[in-house]
Amino acid sequence: MASTARTRAERSRALTALAALLGGVLLLLAGGAYADDEPAGDRRPVVAVTTVDGVISPVVDDHLAASVEASAAAGHDALVVLLDTPGGLVSSMREIVKTFLDAPVPVIVYVSPTGADAGSAGTFITYAAHVAAMAPATTIGAATPVSLEGGEVDGKVVENAAAFAEAIAEARDRDVDFAIESVREGRSVTADTALELGAVDLIADSLDDLLRDIDGREVQVGDSTIALRTADAVMVEAEMTLGQRILQTLADPNLAFLLLSLGTLAILYEIASPGLGLGGVVGGISLVLAMFSLSVLPVTFAGAALLALAAAMFVAELFMPGIGVGAAGGAVALLLGGLLLFPGTSGVGVDWWVLAPTAGTMLGLSVVAGVLVARSRRPASRAGADELIGTEVRVVLSPGGRPRAKIGSTLWRLLPAAGQAPLHEGEQVVVIDRQNIDLIVARDPATAAASATEESR
Repeated sequence: MASTARTRAERSRALTALAALLGGVLLLLAGGAYADDEPAGDRRPVVAVTTVDGVISPVVDDHLAASVEASAAAGHDALVVLLDTPGGLVSSMREIVKTFLDAPVPVIVYVSPTGADAGSAGTFITYAAHVAAMAPATTIGAATPVSLEGGEVDGKVVENAAAFAEAIAEARDRDVDFAIESVREGRSVTADTALELGAVDLIADSLDDLLRDIDGREVQVGDSTIALRTADAVMVEAEMTLGQRILQTLADPNLAFLLLSLGTLAILYEIASPGLGLGGVVGGISLVLAMFSLSVLPVTFAGAALLALAAAMFVAELFMPGIGVGAAGGAVALLLGGLLLFPGTSGVGVDWWVLAPTAGTMLGLSVVAGVLVARSRRPASRAGADELIGTEVRVVLSPGGRPRAKIGSTLWRLLPAAGQAPLHEGEQVVVIDRQNIDLIVARDPATAAASATEESR
């Protein structure tokens, strides 16, 4: 009996433990169900953050439009744009402004970091945000439009831009006077002045401070008034795609100037040593990339004309080598072209640390190319007077299939003697004559020489 009682007691304890376990599981499930039904206001807010720190271009337009769309689709509480720009294309700026004004998610533009600028097109973009903020020691303004040639635009264009700025200011309840003055008079102000004028909503020392300070602020998004939830928000990076980053990197004045110079130099050496093809390929690619870069930058006619003149003078050095006039003139034109390539009012330009070394390098290398061409054009010594005659060489085919041979440090082009079959890779031949930069070679020098003598008679 004692044994039976003990067994029942053990069973009772096991059942009790199992019941407790099942109860705990049910409580957890119930807790999870209640957690799923938790009001949305109790969850931690999520804010997307992206950075625009260069020229306003079609690439930036596409990226910001995609960021707004993605943030809305993901249910983010806001999109923050960290802005630092000297300006850019008016067409791209207008598209961005329309995107922000129609955005289904609150857009916050924060001119940062310290020392940043919302210049020209950046002024319109900042005004179009639901919340406009600036970091200390930043600036905004100077939104007068300029032509792609850097000159003054028609008065109608300025008035149209001023009306556009006024419309944005009214839509976002910001200072209209400054918006108009930044266009008509090119006025630019600091963050403190912008706050006093009512051009921006607040100044924040950091992004965390900004998100904390604007929490609870009401903004108009479409037809609804929304209270921002940004305090202690989870920040999600909204980065450009790899392709967008590459294209935006190309939209840089220093890189554009370097690509133009590299392309010109490569073409120069292709002309000086035709047949290899590498210079032409590199030069062509560099010039195409430079053209894309310049297509999204405000370029002056004078600067572009000087760069074209520089390229022409560098090529001229190949046809009058040894003098150095073409190379020197090309370097001066390149230097001046780089200085005048972008209008001063655009906020973009080529840095001196890029400009001066590039011009000097182009001067030196164009002189070298001219010397190489001059050496190749020296009159050939005939018969036994030329030290190359009788030299045995090995045929090497270039990527283009042209026979060549290296003698010392010089790469020569090879031509088969009259009556000889085409040359093949690896053949051993003997030099029997020279014509400028071409060596006449033969597999049987004696027969070839006799044939050449007979033809001369």
